[in-house]
Order: sequence, then C-alpha cells, then structure tokens
Amino acid sequence: MTGEAILAGLSGVLAASGPLVFAAIGETISERAGVINLSANGVIVLSAMGSFAVGVATGSLLLGFLTGLLIGALVALVVAFGNITLRQSQVALGFVLALVCRDLAYFLGNPFMGASGPRLSSLPIPGLSRIPVVGQLFFAHNLLTYLSFLLVPVAWYFIFRTRQGLVLRAVGERPAAAFARGANVNRLRYLYTVLGGALVGLAGPMFSLSMKAGWKGTISGLDGIGWIALAITIFGAWSPLKVALGAYLFGLLQWLGVVLQPHLSGIPSQVLQVAPFPLMILTLLLVNIGNAEWVERILAGLPPRIRPAAAGLLRATRVSPPGALGVPFERD
Repeated sequence: MTGEAILAGLSGVLAASGPLVFAAIGETISERAGVINLSANGVIVLSAMGSFAVGVATGSLLLGFLTGLLIGALVALVVAFGNITLRQSQVALGFVLALVCRDLAYFLGNPFMGASGPRLSSLPIPGLSRIPVVGQLFFAHNLLTYLSFLLVPVAWYFIFRTRQGLVLRAVGERPAAAFARGANVNRLRYLYTVLGGALVGLAGPMFSLSMKAGWKGTISGLDGIGWIALAITIFGAWSPLKVALGAYLFGLLQWLGVVLQPHLSGIPSQVLQVAPFPLMILTLLLVNIGNAEWVERILAGLPPRIRPAAAGLLRATRVSPPGALGVPFERD
C-alpha cells in the first residue's frame, strides 16, 4: 500500500468516526449529569431516516440536520421525563425507546428506500488543505467533520475548566451537595440530557446526508452504532478526550479490517467486518476488570516484586462512573 493510500485511508477514518464522536460525547454529557440514555442506538437510526426524509422533501441539508438534532432532543426529553419526573428506570426506558425508535425508522422509512437526496460535500480549507500530510488528514473534510474535531476540546474545556462544567459534574457525582450550594439538580439534568440527546441525534444525518448518503432500511449498516457509542463512553471514562480516542480507535479497527482482508484470504470477510465490535467489548471488559473483588484477591496473592507493577497497570485502566449515575434525585 502506498503512502498516499494510507493517508487517504486515515483521513477516511477521521471522517467516518465523526458520528461516533458526536454520539459518544453527547452520551458523556448526559451521564455526567447522572442520566443514562440507552436510546442512543434507536435515535441514530431514526434520526438518519428522518433527516434524509426531510432532506428529500425539502432539498435542504440544513433542515435535514436540524431534524436529526430535534429527534435526538425529543427522545432524550422522554428519557428525562420518565426518570426525573416519573421516577422510572432509566435503563428499562432507554432500552425500550432504542427498540421503538429503530423499528419506527424502518417502518416510516419505507417510502424513502433508495431515493436520492442532498448530500453534504467536502469543504477543503484554502491553504491549510495543501499542507503535506496534515492538510489531507485534517483540513479536507466537510463542515460536520470539522465540527466533530472542534467538539472534542470544547466539551473537555467546558466539563473540566468552567464553573458550569463543575456544576455539571457535581450534579452527576453528588447531587445533594450541588443542591445545597444552590443548583437546581433536576432542571440541570433535564438540560444536559436534552443537549446530549441532540448531539446523539446529529450522528444520524452525518450518515444519511454525508457518509452513506441515502436510506436503505435494515441494510443501512447503522444498527449497533449506538451501542458502540455507549461502550466508548465507558471506555473513555466519561472524558471527551478519551471518548474521542475510543471513537477513532474503533474507526481505525474498521479500516484495518478492510485493508487486511485481501492479505488474509483464509479468513471469511464477515469475520473482519464484525471484528471491531467484539474487540471494543473486550477492551471494555479489560478497562472495568480492575473494579472486581476477585482481581484484588489475585493481586494480593502475587509475588511482592510483581505486585506493584500489576497494581499500577490496574490503576491506569480502572474507570469509575459518576457517583449518582442512574440514581434519581429526590429533594428532602
């Protein structure tokens, strides 16, 4: 493979990972506020269909992308209302919505199967796109991919370097303490759940109006992306920088599956296509294994010379969710 082909492939990885970046960071914001939104998978499928349908009907890319934002926000609002106001299980409600949204997309999307619609074109940045290597990697994409690049540092700065971000983390970690200091916990949970849901909803039109323009129903290849976004959120320890790294890693694994397929003729192509999914699940297990009690017992039984290194490795990979994640806040 030539250097030019490798550069083109890596540039494609960055572009293809954009929807995952939006979805995983949106979920990160929701969970930082203490609300688990398991509807992400269905939302991505439904917003992809809805955005494409609006794009076909109106010919407007802007309205298509706004439709994706709106669908994500409305479904997240249902999740927030069910948990925060009605005190229902976030997990059960989110899982049911994921299934309902997915099936609704397949049902309502039948008239748009195979239709042609608008597509977001590339927008190389003058001057910067001509820089060797860097220009092709980062400055020859479409507007939404640039926004996915920008979203990562903006979200990190907001969460970890602003007062509002501190309040957001407090609402998800210790809501009673945040309430005692004047924060309206439930109102903020509504706000950040809807905001996170809107970002998840934007992932759909990035597929149907950009990367994989069009709507092909069950063979669109979108079912499962939302679950990967949820896994990446945990993999990234609810930090936008690490979450983005997980999204790009998944995109890289998918690209490698395509690149290596001609050289591994003895392995069925289907194995390489689905390999990134179990690899991400395995990585997720390794990231969380350090929290298990039996691991601590094994660690205690290791020879003294090996124990510090093993303990350090476990500490480096261990992640802890927000303290009040999934727990409704009740004002005393």
